Amino acid sequence: MRPLLLFLCAFTTLHAGDWPQYLGPQRNCTATDEAAIVGTAEPEIVWKRMLGTGHAGAVVFNNRVVVTHRQGSEIVTEALAAADGKAIWKHAYPTSYRDSFGFDNGPRAVPCIAAGKVITHGPEGIVQALDFETGALLWSYDTVAELQSPQGYFGRACSPLVADGKVLLNVGGKNAQGGAGIIALDLATGKLLWQATDDEASYSSPVLLPGEQGVSAFFTRRGVLLTQTSDGKVLADDFFRAQIDASVNAAAPLPCGDGRLFFTAAYDVGAGLWQWHKTARKLTNVWKKTDLLDSHYTTPIYHAGYVYGLHGRQESGMTLRCIDVADGTIAWEAPDRLQGGTLILVGDKILLHSESGELWVFSADPKKFNLLQRSQITRAGHRSHDAFSNGLLFARDAEKLVVVKVK
Repeated sequence: MRPLLLFLCAFTTLHAGDWPQYLGPQRNCTATDEAAIVGTAEPEIVWKRMLGTGHAGAVVFNNRVVVTHRQGSEIVTEALAAADGKAIWKHAYPTSYRDSFGFDNGPRAVPCIAAGKVITHGPEGIVQALDFETGALLWSYDTVAELQSPQGYFGRACSPLVADGKVLLNVGGKNAQGGAGIIALDLATGKLLWQATDDEASYSSPVLLPGEQGVSAFFTRRGVLLTQTSDGKVLADDFFRAQIDASVNAAAPLPCGDGRLFFTAAYDVGAGLWQWHKTARKLTNVWKKTDLLDSHYTTPIYHAGYVYGLHGRQESGMTLRCIDVADGTIAWEAPDRLQGGTLILVGDKILLHSESGELWVFSADPKKFNLLQRSQITRAGHRSHDAFSNGLLFARDAEKLVVVKVK
C-alpha cells in the first residue's frame, strides 16, 4: 500500500469518492471507494449547468466540482457545489487563443486539485494556481513567453500532474538553457524547477509509475518517456509515434500492474506494452502491435489482466475491444461501431460516454461483451473526459455540464 499512499500525499486529504484530477484519484480511469453499480435502471439527471466552450472535463473534491471553460474572450474556472451546481467562486483571465482548425477555442486540459490549490493549463499555454477555497490567483506561469511552447495543431492539452510538490507538464518548449519538452514547476510558487528533453508536446498527460517512488511516465509526441520526478533525469526513452507529421499521441500511459505500462495511438502506431525493471531501473518493450488497439484519443482501462479501449480513428468510426495485456491478443470486440468516447471503471462495471452523447454501462468481463444499459445523457459532439464521484457521473457536452446518478 505504500506506493499508493505516497501518490495520495500529493493531495489534501482525500475523501471517499473524490475525483481530483484527470483520469481519477490514481490517474487510471478508475473510481475508488464507490458503491457497486447494480441493475439496469435508467440513469437519473440530478442537475445541469450551462458552460462555455472547451473539452476540459470536471474534477470533484470535498463536495465541490471544479470546471474550466471559455466564455467570450476569457478562460473561466469555477467551483460549484457538487450536490446542486450552485456557484461558490469564479476566476477568469483574458485569452486570444484560436484553434488552428476552427474546432474549439476553449481549454482542453483537465484541472488538478492538490494541496489546497487548483492547477489549470490553458490552451494558450498559461499555467495557473488558484486557491481551492476562494478561487484567488496564487501564481501564473506563461509557457509561451518563458519557454516558447508551440501551439501545435490543437493547442496545449496536457493535464497537470502534481507530485512531490511539483507540477509536471509536457509543453514542448525550449529556452537559453536548452530543451524544455518536459518541465516541473514549484507547486508553491510556480517557479521553474527543472526542464528536460527536446520532445515536442503531445495531447497526452503524464502519470506516476505505481510501485516506484518518484518516476513519472509521459507519452510525448516522440514516444515513451520516463523521468525522475526529483530532477527530470531521463530514465527511459523509446520512439513510438507515427511516421507522418499529421498525427496525434493523446491517450495517457496506462499502468497495468507489476511495473507494466501500456501505450496506444492511432495513425498506424498501434499499441505496446513496456516493463519497468525496478532494481535495474530500466524499461524494456514486451510487445508492439498495430491494428490491435489503436486509440485516437481515449485512454483505455486496465482490469484484472485485460485492457478495455476504443480502436480506430474518430473519422472512420471506432470499435470497443477487450485485449489480453499479457500477449496483445483480442479477447472480444463489441458489435456496434461508434465515433468515440471516454471510459471509467467503477468496480466491475465500465461506463462509456460516447461522442454521440450516449452512456453505455457494460461488464468488465474478458469472456464476452455484456451491455447492461444504454441511454442518452448529453448532446453529441464532445470529447471531454468525465468524472465519477459518490455515485454521480459528471459529464459535459458542447454547452453544459450534466450530472447523472448511475444506479
